[in-house]
Amino acid sequence: MPTSLPTGRALVNAQLAIESFCLSPGGERVVYVLRRVRRGRYVSHLWAVPWQGGRPRRLTDGEVRDGSPVFSPDGRRVAFTRAPAKEGEAEGQIWIVELDDAGRTGEPWQLTRLAHAASRPCWSPDGRRVAFLAAAGEERFRIGPERKGRAPTARRMTRTDFRDDESGLLGRRTHLWSVAARAGARPRQLTRGDFDAAHPSWSPDGKWLVYAASVTPDWNIDPRQRLFRVPSGGGEPEELPSPRGDADWPSLSPDGARLASIGSDVRDPPDETLEALFVSDLPRGAPRNLTAALDRPVYQAAWADLVMAEDDPGPVWLDGESLLTIVADQGRNVPYRVSLEGEAVPLVDRGQVVSAGVAAAGGRLAVTAGADGRAAEVHAIEGGSLRPLTRQGSAWQDRFPAPRWEEHWIDGPGGPIQAWIVSPADAGDDDPLPAVVILHGGPTGAHGPGGNLDTIMLAGHGYRCVLPNIRGSASFGSAWIRALGGKWGEVDAADVVAVLDALVDARAVDPQRIGVMGLSYGGYLTQWLVGVTDRFAAAVGENGVTNQVSAWGNSYFAVHYNRRARLGDPLSEEGMRRLWSTSPLSNVARITTPLLILQAEEDRICPPADNEQLFTALKVLGREVEYVLYPEEHHELKNYGRPDRRIDRMVRILAWFQRWMPAGSP
Repeated sequence: MPTSLPTGRALVNAQLAIESFCLSPGGERVVYVLRRVRRGRYVSHLWAVPWQGGRPRRLTDGEVRDGSPVFSPDGRRVAFTRAPAKEGEAEGQIWIVELDDAGRTGEPWQLTRLAHAASRPCWSPDGRRVAFLAAAGEERFRIGPERKGRAPTARRMTRTDFRDDESGLLGRRTHLWSVAARAGARPRQLTRGDFDAAHPSWSPDGKWLVYAASVTPDWNIDPRQRLFRVPSGGGEPEELPSPRGDADWPSLSPDGARLASIGSDVRDPPDETLEALFVSDLPRGAPRNLTAALDRPVYQAAWADLVMAEDDPGPVWLDGESLLTIVADQGRNVPYRVSLEGEAVPLVDRGQVVSAGVAAAGGRLAVTAGADGRAAEVHAIEGGSLRPLTRQGSAWQDRFPAPRWEEHWIDGPGGPIQAWIVSPADAGDDDPLPAVVILHGGPTGAHGPGGNLDTIMLAGHGYRCVLPNIRGSASFGSAWIRALGGKWGEVDAADVVAVLDALVDARAVDPQRIGVMGLSYGGYLTQWLVGVTDRFAAAVGENGVTNQVSAWGNSYFAVHYNRRARLGDPLSEEGMRRLWSTSPLSNVARITTPLLILQAEEDRICPPADNEQLFTALKVLGREVEYVLYPEEHHELKNYGRPDRRIDRMVRILAWFQRWMPAGSP
């Protein structure tokens, strides 16, 4: 029975999260990462559980953040990343822990001791070496000598790709390294140059490492990522067959004769070009799109905050003729088997499943997934069903009232709109409750049934949450995305209004007590809606975009993002007017809805300067507005921010809606 009120503090402190996992080579056991809050900080450790079930065993301990586990080919060692849990000490290194036949471990030992963080460990096929990624080279922008604790004289930029969200200034490039899997071994840098290597994997014979990299002159202007290989002992890289557009997550078949990747077959693809699974015959065969007929994106599109993954999933070879991947379909991420002939078959019933990662070994298949509104667990895929292998990831939810999740299809001006309706457990479908519309980001994300802390909190306090997948949302086909291209603030706003009208007509929501909130693009649309309609009693915009003109230059990737979303650019008077016409700031004089603006101070996707303009304008107009800045935090504060800041965020959201549209009798 539920025992706790779902407050922000209770939810954040109670939540355990499975962040990543790996399957042993023979499929006998799963090792996974479990994150929890301890004394106001995150700690995460490795755990193991037998495939056939049994009591999980913790493999690591301490005030640390362990992650990215991967088994050695003999199944007796696990390489992983480790960083201190203390604030300001986030530089991680590669560690190894050894397992005996019973799954017991010795003390973990540190493999790398580089000056900068190491990540993504990857065992060689013979188990003698570990490849990984780490920063290398001199600082690209620095003027003046490099001294510990001393800021540079200046920084000189010659390219626009000098920053990203969580890493900040990209002073050093990330390159591919290799190290012998023994204590004291000296790592060897395998790639060099003015580019970042990503997502490495070994060739089956151990002679090569394949990886992805964008080697264009300026990533923000032309982000075309290609596939390469480099000799495992070092040498000149060689470009491999790559899809015509973007390419990532290279993986070689068991015989090394074919290369799989995820990408697109359109140069500079617009938003409606769906990420697809490609395979090419080596050495020079043209990549073939295996999933074009699905009209669904491969990769993750559905957003469910309780289903977190430390790394995005790439394709997994099941044998020489088929692959395991994730396909996003109508708000769900579903594991699929895809043959080299393009036959794509879901491995489980679509139901209410949101998957985040897949693995295959020893003839067994596993997936991290949330099902039926629950948080992520590791599941075995057996006979078309999911069998839970872990239970820690979602057990904490039993302490709180479980909201009721329902899938609805509502007629809209562009076609049926999927909307997830999340209600208090004891509410009737036709009870006119106060409602909060929650808008997803992207805009090519999608709400899925995996749940989030905000809906648990709001439903637990009497609000009905409405999560619509309006035009622009992924996992409903390319035409649904194309409909939004260049029409922000038009078709998306019309769809939100259509969903609300239907729910008001059905007496499911109280028309006088409707709120709206969203993050990123959802923050943008929240702030746009309150400037074009007064039907909302309260609004919360989080890390949104207010001024499309300034965002084009301030956001670290907006140059190509705007181009692909058909938003335009400010390089002409016409383009400037077009951007301004879709900016919430252009409607500021018409905003009368009380607005709470939440902003991560170090967000470089939707930077603070943008929302400061809206806040200042509203204050000058004498409107009801608050602006809350969270220091040191980035775009995904709501899921990965420091626990006390996540708690403060949730407390403020609930208090804002309770102030302006209280639950209970109106």
